[in-house]
Amino acid sequence: MPTAGPPPEVPAYFDHASASPLRPQVIEALAEVLKIPQADPGRSHDEAIIVRDLIEDSRRQVAHLVGATPRQLVFTSAITESVTSAVVALGAGRRILAAGTERASVLDAARRCGHLEFIEVDRHGHLDLDHLDRLLTGDPALVCCQVANHETGVLTDPGPVVALARSRGAAVHLDAATATGHVDLSLGELDADAVTVTGEMIGGPMGCAGLVVRRGRPFPHLLEGGAQERGRRPGLENLLGIVGFGVAAEALTPHIADEAERARRQIAVLEAAAVAVEGVIAVGDSDPTRRAPHLRCLTVEGIEAEPILLGLNRVGVSIHSGSACSSETLEPSAVLAAMGLDADRSIRISVGWSTTDDDVARFTAVFGPVISDLRALRA
Repeated sequence: MPTAGPPPEVPAYFDHASASPLRPQVIEALAEVLKIPQADPGRSHDEAIIVRDLIEDSRRQVAHLVGATPRQLVFTSAITESVTSAVVALGAGRRILAAGTERASVLDAARRCGHLEFIEVDRHGHLDLDHLDRLLTGDPALVCCQVANHETGVLTDPGPVVALARSRGAAVHLDAATATGHVDLSLGELDADAVTVTGEMIGGPMGCAGLVVRRGRPFPHLLEGGAQERGRRPGLENLLGIVGFGVAAEALTPHIADEAERARRQIAVLEAAAVAVEGVIAVGDSDPTRRAPHLRCLTVEGIEAEPILLGLNRVGVSIHSGSACSSETLEPSAVLAAMGLDADRSIRISVGWSTTDDDVARFTAVFGPVISDLRALRA
């Protein structure tokens, strides 16, 4: 196995596209929330009003981050719940049009609730709008589109997609989870039917996401049994998750451009170090302005993802495979397969608010030796 020395006490963490460490402001806020009496925000007593005010403050903070109004934002438990709710609410009785590069939860929900048809993508992962135009000539449809791909970071300009779908009477769900806090969303101007956003990738707690619903859009709820979230998402609210999401959004909003620029610079250094190793290729659009700034997908010739992850972990570097939604097993990447690329040997590096230049230097020092040692073992 790799012999680059013992791992450091604090690993270099490059899996921010799965979840980022909590921001210090979030940790401080959650400690304060734990001190207040627990209460159901749907009640009328003083304790409940305090909790409800915290939730509504958080709603305003998140809505401001993504350029929506607070009344449009519905809090959910996760990206999976948000996208499933959107697909079920908007896609029932319709054809559902989506690229094979969408995240698994979108495609699985589409298969369950309607007739799924695939939108073609090119080798960079960009949607073929001409093909989408042809698909929209049939019966009423729901168009599912990612703003930033969760494995390759490839960006799709959602404006033309929404405009094309709207002109054909189609509904639109945008998955903006990977884009949240990393690119300008301005969802109020875009006015898609539903947009998934999340906070765990920007330093908020896991277990809390959001769904931005178009103003005036009827939206049948997925769950039953309550009138929370204005009747759009029954169930007692996750106070800690919601407050943490709001605080992370408020901390990030004034610094989006600065954090994005730092992420783009760090990713460029990481990519350069990786592709300097023989047989390593960067996947997705080569133009950094057409990718989310904080992540990069790589394929490594001759070595599958799992030994690379384990080898880097042994020397204090944490990354993930390209198949971001396969948490229990490292399955081939459906995203890369849809792009016509090698789906078995992809890895993903992603940076975030806490990534330091020392972390980047650690990766550049150990990545080449780890790959060399693994190839030597195979030989």
